[in-house]
Amino acid sequence: MRFSLILFAVSAALAQDAAPTRADWLHYGGTQFSWRYSSLDQINTANVKSLAPVWIFQTGDYAENLQATPIVMDGVMYLITARARVFALDAATGREIWRYQYPEPPRNTPGFVGNRGVGVGDSKVFFGTKDNYMVALDQKTGHLLWRVNIDDARQCGCNITAAPLVVKDKVIIGGTGGDGAHRGYLTAFYTSTGRLAWRWYVIPGPGEKGHETWKGDSWRFGGGAPWLTGSYDPALNLVYWGTGNAAADFYDGDRVPAGADKTQDLNLYTASVVALDADSGKLRWHHQEVPDDQWDYDSAYEVLLMDRPIRGRLRQILVHMNKSGLTSVLDRATGEFLGAFSVPEVRTWISGVTEDGKLVGRNEPQIGKTTTICPSAAGAK
Repeated sequence: MRFSLILFAVSAALAQDAAPTRADWLHYGGTQFSWRYSSLDQINTANVKSLAPVWIFQTGDYAENLQATPIVMDGVMYLITARARVFALDAATGREIWRYQYPEPPRNTPGFVGNRGVGVGDSKVFFGTKDNYMVALDQKTGHLLWRVNIDDARQCGCNITAAPLVVKDKVIIGGTGGDGAHRGYLTAFYTSTGRLAWRWYVIPGPGEKGHETWKGDSWRFGGGAPWLTGSYDPALNLVYWGTGNAAADFYDGDRVPAGADKTQDLNLYTASVVALDADSGKLRWHHQEVPDDQWDYDSAYEVLLMDRPIRGRLRQILVHMNKSGLTSVLDRATGEFLGAFSVPEVRTWISGVTEDGKLVGRNEPQIGKTTTICPSAAGAK
């Protein structure tokens, strides 16, 4: 815990010099560093009590509420609803500039009704859909430019609820389905045409490093879906993403090789933070936060990038919390483990973390026995 106090005390002091948003909110995480922090100070503790509505806009979509983080660029707000109705609004007045309504998928399409946001770049607005399409609209008019299928939702049981990440000439997206018989992946498309640029599978196939951490053919349907939005460091040209839990989520008998050492990586690259080359999608490094995840503690959450002094040395770091509340601090250039701290006040699923990032004292679910585990599968995040 001492490590965390030092880290965030320094972060607060230096928060003005890197990665905050200002007049615009250009990405799902504010910037590609995913701080979700604005340096604007017009609204403050002295005047917040005097705020009053200036405009209200009704989307007409009443399914599952608004889950999206709006994008704001040059005074225009781009918003998507749960059922993929996309709007461009004058951010100052609420005036509708254009709208686009994606065709409603068939009712028997599996998955969630929801959408966390759009991506904007290359004069286009990008979003994913429940029936597993990536869609590009003209940023000025809202007209459809291209639409590309990513997977068959009826077969994979997966869909897209996350906001895409726009990186240079590509738009990158993950999907849901980490708890089902599905092999998770990230897909990159060229923004200009929608043509496939690369695909990286969370679970290695035969002949790939990490394949040996899976039992038999369980790698084919081992989960790991990266269902949220990643981050990007343009200086290193690396994309960072958190991956989902292994499937089945509470039972590992069909996916863990006999006699496996659970202090080492297992069921790669599920429950991990990964760094991929933005141009090729090649894996540069990984850190598995939960080997053999039997608690449904996804690592598919936001990845924060920052430069901070650690032990007297300025480091390019990455801070990532998984669903258990366990937070890892890594060197984002190399993946070196620098430290960890736990956020929840009560933690019974493990007793601790070693200096090199290994979990100790695992309290795993047991078949036929009642076990108290904290946090629950709902998580601490």
